[in-house]
Amino acid sequence: MLADYHVHSNFSDDSWYPMVEICQDAIRHSLDEICFTDHVDYGIKPDVEQYQTGALIAPMHKNPQGMLEPALNVDYERYFPAIEKVQEQFADLGAGSTLGGLTVKAGLELGVQTRYIPQYQELTRTYASRMDFALLSVHQVNNLEFWTGEFMEGRTQDEYNQAYYAELLSVVENFKEYSVLAHLDLIKRYELELVGADGLYPFHKIRDIVAAILEQAISDGKGIELNTSSFRYGLPDLTPCTEILELYKDLGGCIITIGSDSHKENNLGAYIGLAKKRLLALGYKQYCTFNAWEPVFHTLDD
Repeated sequence: MLADYHVHSNFSDDSWYPMVEICQDAIRHSLDEICFTDHVDYGIKPDVEQYQTGALIAPMHKNPQGMLEPALNVDYERYFPAIEKVQEQFADLGAGSTLGGLTVKAGLELGVQTRYIPQYQELTRTYASRMDFALLSVHQVNNLEFWTGEFMEGRTQDEYNQAYYAELLSVVENFKEYSVLAHLDLIKRYELELVGADGLYPFHKIRDIVAAILEQAISDGKGIELNTSSFRYGLPDLTPCTEILELYKDLGGCIITIGSDSHKENNLGAYIGLAKKRLLALGYKQYCTFNAWEPVFHTLDD
């Protein structure tokens, strides 16, 4: 079985990949199950209604045609019906349609900062009945973006790494409406551009705070994600790194999903099979999909 549990569509501000095309491509890539996990980043981007009513402004970015458009959070009132439509449309159209076609699940990727936790709590409670799954990510700290480099600017390597993990610990201690922690050591993706593979922050300096994050997640019945984007970004290890995956397992963690973090066709489902093999080599026996917020366990050699 191949399941991709980190998929972005044109409901994310950084993707223009239509849901129908994603489902068609998933079938061509022999995927059995996908979960849409489009972006919500409160503090950085407004909701559609907030922007339309003028309550909040939005950052502007260029679409593939070079035209400026606002960067907004998921349009929830269109998003969930769109997922429900493709769920029905592709239920019997999978590569092995006699086995039930392509299974499509509904999720979100929540880019949580501690100061905006109440908004995420309200969001997830509002739409919980229409969701199967939620990724918890930290993409910004104090509204400073990683991908632009502004979070790292003016900070030493030690300062920005410690600040990132401290924020992630604060979030997991205070926010519970999620399923798994996405790309837990995400900061490395952007650090790589600054210091190169040989200069990445050593694991032993964050081991204790990462253990605290994982212990909290395990206590709360939450999991982690193995994010296969590490291969396309040229990182020297997995995301999260091998040490974190080993630590999670040693601490008793067993809920793990695999996701491509795809935003376009050539990323969809990429390296999912290889990721399963890497987990097996680390001693994992199972991985998870989700149904109505509950983990469903599958053997890795399936």
